[in-house]
Amino acid sequence: MKTSTKDQIKGSFHEAKGTIKEAVGKVTSDPNLKAAGKAEKKAGKVQQRIGNAKEVVSNLKAQLSDLKKTI
Repeated sequence: MKTSTKDQIKGSFHEAKGTIKEAVGKVTSDPNLKAAGKAEKKAGKVQQRIGNAKEVVSNLKAQLSDLKKTI
């Protein structure tokens, strides 16, 4: 599995986990848990974006390699 895919999957997992923590924090009136959930959600989104960026770079490298072959 490509590292970009791993980052996207891990990011999704952290985002979901953060959403659950945030919801539990709201229900239990625990501001620390709610804040930790929000932070984990944001970290998950960042990790997903890193995975997306890695994918774009990989695709650009492949296109550049193909272009070099034709020249």
